[in-house]
Amino acid sequence: MIVELGHFALILCLSLSILQSVIPIVGARNGNAGMMASGTWIAIAAFVVIALSFISLTYAHVASDFSVNNVWQNSHSLKPLLYKYSGVWGNHEGSMLLWVLILGFFAALVAMFGANLPPQLKANVLGVQGWIMTAFLAFIIKTSNPFDRLQPAPFEGKDLNPVLQDIGLAIHPPMLYLGYVGFSITFSFAVAAMLSGRIDAAWARWVRPWALMAWIFLTAGIAMGSYWAYYELGWGGWWFWDPVENASFIPWLTGTALLHSALVMEKREALKIWTVLLALITFSMSLLGTFLVRSGVLTSVHAFASDPERGVFILVILIVFVGGSLTLFVFRASELRSGGLFAPVSREGALVFNNLFLATAAASVLTGTLYPLVLEAIDGSKISVGAPFFNMTFGPLMMPLLLAIPIGPLLSWKRADLWVAVQKLYFAAGIAIVLGILALAFVEGTSVLAALGIGVAFWVMVGALAELVMRSGIGRLDTATALRRLKGLPGSTWGTAAAHFGVGLMMLGIVSVSAFEEELIKRVAPGEVNTFAGFEIKFEGLSPAKGPNFIEDVARFTITGRGVIDLEMLPTKRLYTTRKMPTTEAAIETFKFSQLYLSLGDPEPDGSITLRAWWKPFVTFIWLGPVMMVFGGLISLGDRRLRVGAPQKAASRRKLANA
Repeated sequence: MIVELGHFALILCLSLSILQSVIPIVGARNGNAGMMASGTWIAIAAFVVIALSFISLTYAHVASDFSVNNVWQNSHSLKPLLYKYSGVWGNHEGSMLLWVLILGFFAALVAMFGANLPPQLKANVLGVQGWIMTAFLAFIIKTSNPFDRLQPAPFEGKDLNPVLQDIGLAIHPPMLYLGYVGFSITFSFAVAAMLSGRIDAAWARWVRPWALMAWIFLTAGIAMGSYWAYYELGWGGWWFWDPVENASFIPWLTGTALLHSALVMEKREALKIWTVLLALITFSMSLLGTFLVRSGVLTSVHAFASDPERGVFILVILIVFVGGSLTLFVFRASELRSGGLFAPVSREGALVFNNLFLATAAASVLTGTLYPLVLEAIDGSKISVGAPFFNMTFGPLMMPLLLAIPIGPLLSWKRADLWVAVQKLYFAAGIAIVLGILALAFVEGTSVLAALGIGVAFWVMVGALAELVMRSGIGRLDTATALRRLKGLPGSTWGTAAAHFGVGLMMLGIVSVSAFEEELIKRVAPGEVNTFAGFEIKFEGLSPAKGPNFIEDVARFTITGRGVIDLEMLPTKRLYTTRKMPTTEAAIETFKFSQLYLSLGDPEPDGSITLRAWWKPFVTFIWLGPVMMVFGGLISLGDRRLRVGAPQKAASRRKLANA
């Protein structure tokens, strides 16, 4: 009964989404206040209904209702409860239902908290969001219905992919989708503004918090996915330039550019055309990622198995929304008037510089991702574009941007003196140069590139704090006054500093691991001791163990050195009995900000096993950096100026204007 209720709710949501896609937009065109207002209640009702459908599917998984094909294909009665919940979106059908749930969630947020929006703009935004929901609901019902029944019902399920039976699956996909799908709102704002013909500073002010919210979730989702792959797959790496990894990274790059571009548009009413185009492109890249994951055009640990019908359907959605929005953009772009002028050396100029390199980096990643697919479609050739290509193209593009990050916030709007701004950063430059030289001189194995990377990382981190120091008067004013001014700085200033500091912290982790990582690959016998990276690693032996739906061989290692005595680490090799699929479960021990990582090969009959050990200096900075970036985004999102709608004239200016 509950499953049928969920299926009915899915169809009812499609009906509501069709109404949402028509009535508010017709009302906006005709100036009908009642029709425009109806979009609010329809959007909220659609979200409630799709949430009911999602809850119904969750119930079927938790209750192990194997009469539902989706549950039978992806669950098992012995599977731990947490993975029964996370398994709801650990498959194509369930993840698409989560996708639409988040679409409805963001539409409902606009409906409930968009009171400061002009009625026409709000109606058009909800209408465009309704178009997207209608398309994906039709896709689900036609090709990917999660409520399909099996008759007779099987006694037991096939179990979830063992790689996905991890707490990371409970966090990573929802976070990633909140970012991916969250950019649908900025897309809807862009299309709505082009439909109504109003694109100005107020529009940028309304769009920026939604873009920031999506960016926060996407940053957290990508970072969580990186850490999940790092510890769950047993390969010791944190980024593989996998096509599906790239598919989430590209909208992050364009979304970051959108945040900075919208700031220029808000402050100076400049870059209107570029900002609107970025809003369209960012969600278009999210749609492209959806197509890559679900069309079957590539093979990846992240990709869902799909049939051609699904791929064609998503391709049609991609063509309609991307092609349609860009066509509308072409017709409307000529009507946009340029805003305030600014000198190349200015805060605006720095943000344009930022956009130029982020957009070029996104284009390079997109090219490397799609080129093998296009070449195979043309002549059947199969090639692989891997890390060497991306490192050679992406890295050099990021270096100028990293050097510019501390300078931009110190430039004044409209016109600035670059030398004056650079002089304010002499302390950051000094620290960066000294630490780079010290690493080159005293740290064994440091190359010139590694020293340069360490210097740039500290340049970004220390430079990120410069604006806080300058604006608070630390070093110029008495301590009490400086601290009072520091406390009173706007949230966006604190948020920018935290996010930029996080970028530098992440870079320091990347450079440290790339330059100083140590690796040991060796077949070890019980009782054997190996010296590695300042540790003595003793293999005590293998012992069998059994989990709820798997059996495993547990390797016991005792670790001595670097301040620890007889520390126990237990990497394992598992076999999930239903799917007959093996997995490697790494053992990871953190020493301050560095990690010792142990992973296993296949055991031998004599009790020996291949050990892969890595010492990863400061590897945790790779993920602590994004945590700081997310924290900075949250601080900025809490800034009242991002929640009050259109910019208001100062009281003195209003009096002067009315005099």
